[in-house]
Amino acid sequence: QVQLVESGGGLVQPGGSLRLSCAASGRTSSIYVMGWYRQAPEKQRELVARITRGSTTNYADSVKGRFTISRDSAKNTMSLQMNSLKPEDTALYYCSALTYAGNTYWGQGTQVTVSS
Repeated sequence: QVQLVESGGGLVQPGGSLRLSCAASGRTSSIYVMGWYRQAPEKQRELVARITRGSTTNYADSVKGRFTISRDSAKNTMSLQMNSLKPEDTALYYCSALTYAGNTYWGQGTQVTVSS
């Protein structure tokens, strides 16, 4: 089992920045990929960014150049630095972890609201 806890969400004005963090506990050595997903009201959950244990990253086209994902495997943490935020980035952001066995775990989510 893996437990994930997100932090760092909040309200920010357009053009502002936020940093989300995710702390993993439990069987963290089994984690292969960690990622951030988001879900806006009445929309499907979508991938924002993900990072492998080897630090290979992937980003959604909508956030490339604005968001940066990072991971500290020794500390079992992951972060998402979000710059130049737009109103369309407003969503509930979830931390996820995919294990080598193919199991996916989710955090409870943290709200990000971009509004003036």
